[in-house]
Amino acid sequence: MATPLEKARQNPKSMKGKILSAARKLFGEYGFHGTTTRMIAKYVGIDISTLYYHWGEKTDLYEAVVLDINEGLRQKLMDVEKNIKGRPLTERLEIALDEMMDYLFEHPQISNMTIFRYFTKTRSKTSLDMRVPEFISEIAYSMGLAKDKRNVTSEAKMKVLTIMNTMHNFVSGQSFFMPMLNLNREEYVRMVKETLKFSYVAAYADLENHRKK
Repeated sequence: MATPLEKARQNPKSMKGKILSAARKLFGEYGFHGTTTRMIAKYVGIDISTLYYHWGEKTDLYEAVVLDINEGLRQKLMDVEKNIKGRPLTERLEIALDEMMDYLFEHPQISNMTIFRYFTKTRSKTSLDMRVPEFISEIAYSMGLAKDKRNVTSEAKMKVLTIMNTMHNFVSGQSFFMPMLNLNREEYVRMVKETLKFSYVAAYADLENHRKK
């Protein structure tokens, strides 16, 4: 039997799908504690009882949002890995940074919810918390920092975390940074990509050259 999340993903225009979409937006904007089920119901234009009928309690809906984000992010990482496989390291990094930044800017709730998880607590751990180490290992493997996904060093994971945290901060802080830099959104996205490449591509190229010596 399909879960509520599976039903919502199969039919985004259904009531379950509309509630999930609204919850993604509001949890991404206000976090778990700043979002109420009444806010979500009002955004969709339904009674609170209808929301409970389709999703249950707030924690159930939050968990579904996290799982939905988790699955989308995993699929994107798999797509990126296919595109960069076999290419030189610097080329892999440039393509991966371009594609992942486009994806994160298109879905800013991913970065927002990640930042919220850093600084706030919910009453229960989510599947995203449990899957983050796996994501980090997969990225490290794709970047050539590890020969085996199951045996990734802490040093390699830290390098991945450095890039991931920078990406999330640029996405989550865009409304703050854009006026500071006097940039429109298109200019900001382009400059973020250029800055990330300037900061990391050369560094990892030096790392690869050092390994070859």
